[in-house]
Amino acid sequence: MAHEMKTLNGRKEEQEPDFPMKHSESDELEDVLRHVGEFGRYQKILFLLLMPFGFFFAFVYFVQMFITLTPATHFCAVPELAHLDLELRRNLTAPLLKTGGYDKCRTFVTNWTQVLETLTPPSPETETVPCRDGWVYDYTDIRYSSVVTERDWVCENAGNVPLAQAIFFVGAIVGGLFFGWLADEYGRVPALIGSNLVGGIGGIMTIYTNHFIDFAICRFLVGMAFDNGFMMAYILVLEYVSPRHRTLVANLSIALYFGAGCLSLPWLAVWIGDWRMLLWVTSGPMLISLVAGYLMPESARWYASRGRVNSAVSVLRKFERVNGTKIPDDVMDEFIMSVNKSKTSGESLLVLAKSAPLRVTMLLMFFVYMSCSVIFDGLVRMSDAFGLDFFIAFTMTSATEMPSVVLLAFLLDRLGRRSMTAGPMFIAGVLILVAMFVPKGIPQALLAVFSRFCINMAYNAVIQWATELLPTGVRASGSAALHISGYVSALLSPYIVFSERLWTLLPLLIIGVTSLVACGASLVLPETKGRPMPQTMADGEAIVRGQMLCGKRKDIEEPQWKNEKEKALIT
Repeated sequence: MAHEMKTLNGRKEEQEPDFPMKHSESDELEDVLRHVGEFGRYQKILFLLLMPFGFFFAFVYFVQMFITLTPATHFCAVPELAHLDLELRRNLTAPLLKTGGYDKCRTFVTNWTQVLETLTPPSPETETVPCRDGWVYDYTDIRYSSVVTERDWVCENAGNVPLAQAIFFVGAIVGGLFFGWLADEYGRVPALIGSNLVGGIGGIMTIYTNHFIDFAICRFLVGMAFDNGFMMAYILVLEYVSPRHRTLVANLSIALYFGAGCLSLPWLAVWIGDWRMLLWVTSGPMLISLVAGYLMPESARWYASRGRVNSAVSVLRKFERVNGTKIPDDVMDEFIMSVNKSKTSGESLLVLAKSAPLRVTMLLMFFVYMSCSVIFDGLVRMSDAFGLDFFIAFTMTSATEMPSVVLLAFLLDRLGRRSMTAGPMFIAGVLILVAMFVPKGIPQALLAVFSRFCINMAYNAVIQWATELLPTGVRASGSAALHISGYVSALLSPYIVFSERLWTLLPLLIIGVTSLVACGASLVLPETKGRPMPQTMADGEAIVRGQMLCGKRKDIEEPQWKNEKEKALIT
């Protein structure tokens, strides 16, 4: 289409060029949003409303780590020696291991009264038994009592902690399927409210659990809110923002809100010093999502995709009032006609799967996203190997979130989604492989931090990239499916870390190679920089078919520029 000028409120304003694709409802809606305000007062309010959901996102993901901390020092409790100094009790009661260190799960069968009189540990050949009277914990490293220390989830019960985390991710899978479907069938706002309510209630119920079964059920409920409680709001806001502002809004919301949540959580836990109160503080506020129905408008794109033209127009009129703008009557009439002609309520993930271009694209996107997930989670899990304080190590890795995503926000529209996914993944892969050849400790820790910095960029680029590739009718459920694939791959990361028992450097080799392979896969995906978000399957197919494997467009005409000045201005 030719580059042209539009008149808005008495002044001329340049219209963003349409990409050379078939004129569709997506074009009409983009035109409406351009007149209602690309990033006006209402969109800025929505951006601020993302703040609590960004914090909830971080809290839901990581709080289980802080309520199930296990002290590095723990050993069998012996009632007869309870009055002695902790270190002395450990020296007297914990058998030494041949491999070094002491046994945390067994103690001697001996006369403890006699040991108390002599303060001499029993002979190493003395018979040992599993702990009969519980355990003694040194809280120096974890700083407060946790679920693990209160319920003795150590030794033979230590498997409860990773199992509960696995059940959390199972809940995330179920929640992703359910709330993704709910968002595409009944709207973004009901899914946003529902997921946060379930997560908040599950978190509060966790406080009152007594056994593993009820604890696991509650963590399953919390897992259902993971990602969904934020992504529904994230998708909703992006659908009201123009392409040239979308990248900034998408990435700054994650950098500022999710990043701040990550940085505040460890020190919030230390300050509160009680796992139950920590759950109250991080779960209770999720119930405020009930007011989202009054503050956040339903997606006009979703209304349009369901043919609910009156509802879409009503929401757009509200944007007019808040932003102080006016949609020209002819533009609104064209939008209404396009909605009536192209209702997409029959679209689903099954229909998307039947489209060869979109199916191949999403499978590749799934692989890239799963790779980001397993690398991200693997680097977090391996941070313990550097011998740093848990709270400091968590803060250091989390501190990469803000600068990496802010940098991404300013580069993504300049370099494109493909470059900002493939480039950081390549650098991360190289850094991880280099870490195989440097000493453990600070050198490896620094390489891991820089790798995490790069993976943060790739991870967030992929999240926005997928949102921009999916048609409106399947955007929420498709995004949910994408994130579910990430949960599945995250379940593999503990086993990747465990593989160090076969070869110390094997975990680094696996995630390094994975990063490089995913880098190659991302080069095949179509670029979406500056494009309108596809409204229909046909729009999505046009984006995919319009590009060759490495991004050069084919089968469509390149835009014809009037002069070099116009070309420079647009590109």
